[in-house]
Amino acid sequence: RSEKVVNADTSGYVTYYARENSKVRKAGVVYGIGPGKQTDQGSDLTEDTLASLRTEMQKFSLNFDPSDYHDVYSFKYVLEGEILDNSLLSAPSATAGSSGSMTIGNETISTASADGIVSYSTDGYENFDLTSITPEEMDEKSYEVKDLKTTEKVAAGQSIYKIIDSEKWSLIIPLSSKQIVQISDRKTIRVKFLKDGATQNAAFSILTMSDGKYYGKLDFTNGLLRYIDSRFIDIELVTNNATGLKIPVTSVVNKEFYTIPDEYATKGGDSQNIGFLKLVTDSKGNESTKFTYTTLYEHKNNKYYIDSSDLTAGDIIVKDGTSSDRYIIKDTDTLEGVYSMNKGYALFRKISIIDKNEEYCIVEKGTSFGLSQFDYIVLNSSKVKESDITAK
Repeated sequence: RSEKVVNADTSGYVTYYARENSKVRKAGVVYGIGPGKQTDQGSDLTEDTLASLRTEMQKFSLNFDPSDYHDVYSFKYVLEGEILDNSLLSAPSATAGSSGSMTIGNETISTASADGIVSYSTDGYENFDLTSITPEEMDEKSYEVKDLKTTEKVAAGQSIYKIIDSEKWSLIIPLSSKQIVQISDRKTIRVKFLKDGATQNAAFSILTMSDGKYYGKLDFTNGLLRYIDSRFIDIELVTNNATGLKIPVTSVVNKEFYTIPDEYATKGGDSQNIGFLKLVTDSKGNESTKFTYTTLYEHKNNKYYIDSSDLTAGDIIVKDGTSSDRYIIKDTDTLEGVYSMNKGYALFRKISIIDKNEEYCIVEKGTSFGLSQFDYIVLNSSKVKESDITAK
């Protein structure tokens, strides 16, 4: 990854304003340093936060393998980060005009030098050298993470955070002689991430070291945030002959959707259709709920993907049977798909790419809200907008 460690310009006590693994814009506030500790450190942990921590600990316990005991330290760091995040102060309301730092009261505020993702840990791989990879660097059992968050006084020049300023990232895998023979002619490989079952295409190349060892380099252009907290990750290379529906690469389009935790989904009345209870307020300020049916384009990682035409950013939904558990629609993610023309107008259909080359993709058939054989699709998605009417 493209990672840059940022050091403190001055000594003092740090107040963290950007949350762990959150995106910040260029000149966005990340942290502040003052002469004394902040007295207001937020509120106690909420019941929702405690419930989330319990769930994460339960999942970790169920999946724990004693042979991978080093995972305990990484998990401990994740929990500590979440607990500290809950106590973060709100970021200053002042807006930085440029990257660098500014002074508000007796605190020096530091802003990001570029758009990116903030991380409060280092592990020595920030300047990983692809020209001289060693077996020791590939040994996960010797891997250690240093947590940069602290309540103690920091010195000028001490590392405070790092920023990952590009969506491009790579995986390095050791290759045996047999594997090199099998995949040496491939330019792209489908990768399955065992952590969550997701798959992605990667550009593939082989690196040769001076000690005679070979490594595979898998380059990705998206999905970085999903695995941002994992330096080592288990994958499977999907190298078998792909079977599915063949479509032109020019037909593929990326569309943004709102993501909603599936625990907020409900069924409306006598209908079996899934939707959400939207909170509405009348002219007198009285609150009520309205069932809103939505088209579900995907369900993964315990989240539903919905179109922005059904619900919009800022809408509040509540859990069925209660108005205390509320969720503000704001988070988004993208899905790959094509525009179907079966009804005479462009309609987004999700696809799951199995394999691809420069001209064509092989996509799964029979997927939910996906493609079927003999469907009509737009040849060049860049020339069409959703809902456009056109001839088949």
